[in-house]
Amino acid sequence: MTGVTVPRRVAAAIAPHIHHVFGLMGNGNAHVIDALRELGVPFTALRHEAGTVAAADTYWRASRCLAVATTTYGAGYTNTLTALAEAAQARIPLILLTGGEPLTGPRPWDVDQAAIAKAVGAAYVRVGSEEPADAVHQAIRTALGERLPVVLDLPYDLTRAESPTGPLPEPGVLWPEGVVPDQGAVGEAARVLSSAQRPVILAGRGAHDADASPALTLLADAVGALTAETALARGLFAESQHHLGVTGGFGHEQAMALFREADVVVAAGASLSQFTMRFGELLGPEAKLIQIDDAPAPTNPRVDLHVLGDARLAAEALLDALGPVAIDSGWLGRATQLQPRQRDAGVGVCADGRLDPRSVSSWLAELLPANRVVVTDGGHFIGWPNTHWPVVSPERMIMVGTAYQTIGLGFPSAVGAAMAIEGATVVLATGDGGGLMALADLESVVRACPSAMVVVFNDAAYGAEVHLYGEMGLDQGPMRIPEVDFAAVGEALGATGIVVQSPADLDAVRRWVEAGARGAVVVDCRISSTVVADHQREIQRINGVIPKD
Repeated sequence: MTGVTVPRRVAAAIAPHIHHVFGLMGNGNAHVIDALRELGVPFTALRHEAGTVAAADTYWRASRCLAVATTTYGAGYTNTLTALAEAAQARIPLILLTGGEPLTGPRPWDVDQAAIAKAVGAAYVRVGSEEPADAVHQAIRTALGERLPVVLDLPYDLTRAESPTGPLPEPGVLWPEGVVPDQGAVGEAARVLSSAQRPVILAGRGAHDADASPALTLLADAVGALTAETALARGLFAESQHHLGVTGGFGHEQAMALFREADVVVAAGASLSQFTMRFGELLGPEAKLIQIDDAPAPTNPRVDLHVLGDARLAAEALLDALGPVAIDSGWLGRATQLQPRQRDAGVGVCADGRLDPRSVSSWLAELLPANRVVVTDGGHFIGWPNTHWPVVSPERMIMVGTAYQTIGLGFPSAVGAAMAIEGATVVLATGDGGGLMALADLESVVRACPSAMVVVFNDAAYGAEVHLYGEMGLDQGPMRIPEVDFAAVGEALGATGIVVQSPADLDAVRRWVEAGARGAVVVDCRISSTVVADHQREIQRINGVIPKD
């Protein structure tokens, strides 16, 4: 034996390219975790395997740095699948380094990890004995080049096997260059945009990831366009003077009415999901939609012209290709007239004696630490933080679960965000349903986050189901949750617990913030389930629960 094992070779190959490991140790990954820690790679333990992937996912979203999740084989691997599917749907590059079946064949507790990865949309690479680093480099290239999570499978019988020695092979190009846009498509887009009278530039998270904000801002100024953002790109146009805000169900109704008058819309780095597009109601029937994206084909049937390319490079190319543009100052002025667009602050206390979630969100907005990163789990409640809490840049407001329509990834996602943005307070917004589903990793938040505020929108219900299927007349019994004292649960795990049933109860939150916001506080907000978020109203209309306007 040379003393160099396959796990140490794997660790040596991956360590230069990552900044953090999130894991849960088991038989299949114990040796590689030990090797990574010996190399000084920061490691944070999670309490559920799904949490390892969720934390690594959010770490990327907040920092745009590659992270590793690691679990053991079998049940450890299959426990990750919901978070892995979310990462795949959201196109998040990360590595799931997992134990795997031996090269000699499966044991009774092994599963076909390659087939399962493919089924949820992730890529799969298996470590071999001849040069383990080759598999590592392939996994990183795939993750970054294809914007996918990659399962890196370490066979169990290699965990103590001898590895090749000597210098590691050269990894080659790991970080791909942005896709250069086709000049013909750029020219056609410039022609359409130059003739627009009421243009809008809509930016998505892909535009932020491509650092396209400066170029898109210049493009908007050059053609006299209003600006707008998808929910995942909130804050990208924070300095824009002619901004419509977020599109979709989180958008302000007057701003969305003005958006519908646009004659040309350039969507850069936006997937144009049904929620962004307001289920087909975002654009007027005559509007031209130009999509700039690195996806090989349009991602929405409404697209009239697809420009394949990196959002920043395409925006810069469009600026170069533009001819003379007549700017309509009246169009720009109409956006200015919409300011300020205050959100409905609610009624304080609803008829059922519980708090109006709009009011709670407004009160909390005044108390949130300035240096914060907000993470939202999935659920009906996402309408409140997304419409009432200000955001300065996209990496400071992270929505998890939206790509795969899941709940229960909030607590571990908060850990990933806290590790990504050093010194910031991580503010997690979760519901009682998602909070209970992820409860194991509330301990991880308390243990690992230097500064964390957990806001539980506690309506004793699965709110989205109550406001859709309950309104259809289905039995609400399965949609209701016996009220849980999250403040007490947080106290049991070492956090400060605060139950909020009146505005005065928020004084304790204020004192926590003024004292330095150290450690974790669980703010258990007892809200009414009678208030329906605007985005849920859209879903109700689509499903015929309430009439369309």
